[in-house]
Amino acid sequence: MRSLFLLALLTAFLSASAPAQMADYAGYKDPALFTRMPHYFLSGDGAFVDKAFDSFEFMAKPANQTIEGHHLHYDYSFDTSAGAPPSTLQIVRNYEAAARKIGGEVLFDDVRRATLRIAKNGKETWAFLEAFNEGREYELHIIERQLMQQDVLASAAEFQTGIQANGHVEVPGIFFDTAKSELKPESEPALAEVVKLLQTNAAMKVWVVGHTDNTGAVEANLALSAARAASVTKALTQKGIDPKRLFPHGAGPFAPVTSNETEAGRAHNRRVELVRQP
Repeated sequence: MRSLFLLALLTAFLSASAPAQMADYAGYKDPALFTRMPHYFLSGDGAFVDKAFDSFEFMAKPANQTIEGHHLHYDYSFDTSAGAPPSTLQIVRNYEAAARKIGGEVLFDDVRRATLRIAKNGKETWAFLEAFNEGREYELHIIERQLMQQDVLASAAEFQTGIQANGHVEVPGIFFDTAKSELKPESEPALAEVVKLLQTNAAMKVWVVGHTDNTGAVEANLALSAARAASVTKALTQKGIDPKRLFPHGAGPFAPVTSNETEAGRAHNRRVELVRQP
């Protein structure tokens, strides 16, 4: 009886002293594209964050890329009751292999980080993995790339009101790819409203002014903003506006409307404006 009693005490002591096995926080689960590494869990409140529309700067070569869209963020922690964690490189290589298996590509990697891009079924998904704390933790950022739903749509009448009140007006809804000057098809509704403005005001002449944020070299931003202004001017002339009424100009980063310290601020500073000429 005494032996059985001591055995029971020892069993209870060992059970109490053993680390508790991890579990996912209620409702948290893996992304659709990737399973997790074995013995890792989304264990804490906040280990998973889902933002309907956000941006993330992905490490890439030759230059980092800021991608916008549906943003999913996962923080995985290793269950130490399972033994020793894998190395950071082992985690990176596993995710790279998983991405390649479904047709993805590796845009950047080192011993603890990787940027992955998967284009599949008409969708483009970017993922950034970073392992740290000797493999005990890793985080995964996923952006399902998409254009922001244009909730604020400017009209020709609003453009005219802005120009009359301030001498200039921003044209929301003009889209370019990062570091590119070719207009995206999604810009058509905004261009159509500018055409209405200029058709209604037959004597109006405007500077079409491109603006950038302050990321990168000033000279490159000036050239990019000028090229974007020229693209808008060309599109308007192709829609019947007399080119003598349009004068493209690139202001680069020199006229921000808000701080460049945040991605939201930089996005706001990247814009096209119409400035009325005398």
